[in-house]
Amino acid sequence: MTMTTITHHLTDDLLMAYAAGTLPEAFSLVIATHVSLCDDCRARLSGFEALGGSVLESAGVAEMSEASLHAVLARISGTAPAKAPEPAARPKGVFPAPLQDYVGGDLDAVRWRPVGMGVRQAILQTEKGATVRLLHIPAGAAVPDHGHRGTELTLVLKGAFRDEEGRYARGDIEIADEATEHTPIAEPGEDCICLAATDAPLRFRGLMPRLAQPFLRI
Repeated sequence: MTMTTITHHLTDDLLMAYAAGTLPEAFSLVIATHVSLCDDCRARLSGFEALGGSVLESAGVAEMSEASLHAVLARISGTAPAKAPEPAARPKGVFPAPLQDYVGGDLDAVRWRPVGMGVRQAILQTEKGATVRLLHIPAGAAVPDHGHRGTELTLVLKGAFRDEEGRYARGDIEIADEATEHTPIAEPGEDCICLAATDAPLRFRGLMPRLAQPFLRI
């Protein structure tokens, strides 16, 4: 696969929150997938993790509560939310290693569901707090004009799209918030596949997308 230059990166705040393990699982998955593709963000993340380790080493000893053992056992048994897989080297295929772990394979393992206008999606199973999905947008097609009630992270895995904020190709990540109003359009020539996480429903302008929204869990 032809390598592209990544021009849209994660913010320091997101990388620090990921390093601290305070993000919803859906956001952590998108960040882990982006970091596995992006040398710049991987280096910055390593710096934040090293800083966090230094802080822990310099911290004093704290008394353990009676519930501490139960909390540790709960995490070991998998009943507590887990951090997304750590960044890995670029694997073969469309999906980087962290995403392949969730999908159970590469692109051919995805079970797509139509959402209208040729766009398809596959919602991935994660803990509550945010939702993450794969989006398949046909070349030249547009996602309905929409805004946001919260934060959306969109990572391009294949192809490219453009919107009011710029152009996004493989490895680029768009960070949208409540101030963002856009109409993403896949570039001609190649279908666009993205990984998108949201912590609140989108705000569609059109009537039909609004009517379909509860059924599509967007």
